Amino acid sequence: MAATLMCALAVRQRLLAGDVEGFTWPWTAAGLIGMLLVLLLLALRVPTRVSLEALALTALLTYVLQGLLGASDYQSTGLVAMILAGVVVLLGIALRGRREARAALEQQTSLTAEERARRTLLEERSRIARELHDVVAHHMSVISIQAQVAPHLVNDPPEELRENLAGIRQNALEALTELRRVLGVLRSEQPPEPGGPADGPATAPGTGAEAHAPQPTLDRINALVENTRAAGLIVAVEESGTRRPLPPGLELSAYRIVQEALSNVLRHAPGATASVHLTHLVIGLRVDVVNTRPPHAPAPSPSASPGSGHGLLGMRERVAMLDGHLSAQPLPDGGFRVSAFLPADGAGVHDTLPTEDDLP
Repeated sequence: MAATLMCALAVRQRLLAGDVEGFTWPWTAAGLIGMLLVLLLLALRVPTRVSLEALALTALLTYVLQGLLGASDYQSTGLVAMILAGVVVLLGIALRGRREARAALEQQTSLTAEERARRTLLEERSRIARELHDVVAHHMSVISIQAQVAPHLVNDPPEELRENLAGIRQNALEALTELRRVLGVLRSEQPPEPGGPADGPATAPGTGAEAHAPQPTLDRINALVENTRAAGLIVAVEESGTRRPLPPGLELSAYRIVQEALSNVLRHAPGATASVHLTHLVIGLRVDVVNTRPPHAPAPSPSASPGSGHGLLGMRERVAMLDGHLSAQPLPDGGFRVSAFLPADGAGVHDTLPTEDDLP
């Protein structure tokens, strides 16, 4: 605009002096083309209000030059310039609005697709929660009630029978508590992060006080082992190294790994003995669960599902979530070993599990 003003004043002086006649003024052909290009780019990049202000400023400058100052013997270009400038600004505003509308439509389409996927996920989780509640919870409740009533159906039941039935009832109640926690996570719209609130108290309404108990940690390993011993498995527990504070998610994962490994021994190696070794390292925690060769193969059961591999899959997912390693393999003597390494910081992938030389 400043260059256009200086050029127009210079041409006006020559027109008044009579050096040129019939010259286009106040907008020359080159100035008009440059002005239209700048106004178009401006309309495409800035809000509509700014584009209209620039157009008004251009019209004001043209009026001052041609209407107030004036010149002599020139071809007027003011009206043509203003008409072309108005068309260019309106075209730029329309193109910019179309571009913004397309971007908003794409964003809305993306949000709609995400919302649809989120809703589908929530519906599927709700369906799974209903199935768990209607089927699994019902059967576990029946087992608990039957175990409680069974001693009263026998005259003078042996103490061992009472203890076994009490253990069955306790396991059923604990399974119901864990199931309520899972249902609470499934029915929540935003599942908490591992080691977060979901690993603590459940948030599902109406689950009772048991659902608000803290999730198990390494302090409950001994209680888990005692419970397993009550089921008939001989288990030894050892700890080595200096115990340090660990993240709740890591302790929960270590507890679940030991729990699942001992459950596998009960199912697949009846009569075997097992040992649990927790090694506290500076960089994390190592969990080893080893069982001896069972004296006889487990009897097939139509109600069981051997070989499903869901337990090992769950352990691998827990370890992978913490960026650790898991090894589950048979031993040469016929036993089985489950080894897991859980880094304390949840980062830093190691190529192999810590060896015996790495242990304190």
